[in-house]
Amino acid sequence: MSHDDFFAELGIQRDEDAGSATEKPKSRKQRRMEKVERRQRKRRRHWLTSLAIVITLVAVGVLSYKAIVIMRDASAQATHAEDYHGNGEGEVTVTIPEGASGVDIGDILQQKGVVASGKAFTNAAKNNPKGSTIQPGTYKLKKKMSANAALQALLDPESKGDHTLTVSAGNTKQIVKDRLKQVSNFTDEQIEAAFADTAAIGLPAEAGGSVEGWLAPGTYDVTENATPTELVKQMVSRTTSQLNDLKVPKESYHVVLTKASIVEREVNDSKYYGQVARVIENRLAQVDGETQGKLQMDSTVLYGLGRSGGIPTPEEATDPNNQYNTYVHPGLPPGPIGSPSEDAIKAVLNPPAGSWLYFVTVNLETGETLFSSTSEEQAANTKKLNEYCKNNEEICNGGKKKSG
Repeated sequence: MSHDDFFAELGIQRDEDAGSATEKPKSRKQRRMEKVERRQRKRRRHWLTSLAIVITLVAVGVLSYKAIVIMRDASAQATHAEDYHGNGEGEVTVTIPEGASGVDIGDILQQKGVVASGKAFTNAAKNNPKGSTIQPGTYKLKKKMSANAALQALLDPESKGDHTLTVSAGNTKQIVKDRLKQVSNFTDEQIEAAFADTAAIGLPAEAGGSVEGWLAPGTYDVTENATPTELVKQMVSRTTSQLNDLKVPKESYHVVLTKASIVEREVNDSKYYGQVARVIENRLAQVDGETQGKLQMDSTVLYGLGRSGGIPTPEEATDPNNQYNTYVHPGLPPGPIGSPSEDAIKAVLNPPAGSWLYFVTVNLETGETLFSSTSEEQAANTKKLNEYCKNNEEICNGGKKKSG
């Protein structure tokens, strides 16, 4: 309560000019009216305050609503993107590089005319549990595909099957060349030129200029603009890395790959790799014994004949003109006879202890192989192979396996 109100309540009027207060009695009616006026003024102040608060709250509410609308519209624009309908038309080759994100893939597809917008594709990928599992590679897609159709195609291995080169363990460079031609438009001349360009493909000097044995087993993506040189370089690089990881000295590259390639081709089952590797070591060491340092491996003879299966005839096994004829020539053949697997290389680097000098695969279908330390044991085991071949002439004459 102000001073004026206090004196007014008591019925006293202040004399401002005199600087003092003098009593001027007021009637009860006047005092009551003044009291009513004061209450009215107070109500007006309360009403104005409340009105200001309401106006402020309304303003804040309106602004908040507008902000929500703006954010909702922006969100809708972000999630909605131009898209085609259906599975598309024509054909286009698309390469997805290693490490590409969903946004990167969407941009690539849009640039190639596969999808209407990269955003439509990323939206589809986000809504699919497998959307983040797209593998790098080259795919055959269509133009004007819906984002979802494009996503499904990229998740389907069949879309990239025609552009994948698979090199299997034991494959020769001739087989690799044939497969390169199947998955691309490369010519014999282009592939042979790549094989011969040792500098461009990074072939170590220890290879002696030949890519045989250096075309690492594995799967390689043949991209839209890939060249034979680039693909062969990848294979050689993988083999070099493998040898380095296994701590093979450079001066041993050639010998290790040669031995491992024989191990790979001699048996169908990796469980025998170690024993075959031991047979090779024992035979190479026994220069004056029964085997006289000769490996006597069918796989090397067949390689020299340009074949990969079956069993050499007696005439073929005694032909000295075949440099890879290890029945005639002692020691290792001139070089690898195919691309060995890592398991075969490891077997050569660490063969198990044993006195085996002989082995024979007695069932060319199952790969069952028997090992022995004497020629007598080998002769008994070979009878089992002969019996098998009587009942399976076609397999033995042009099939898979061999005896050592």
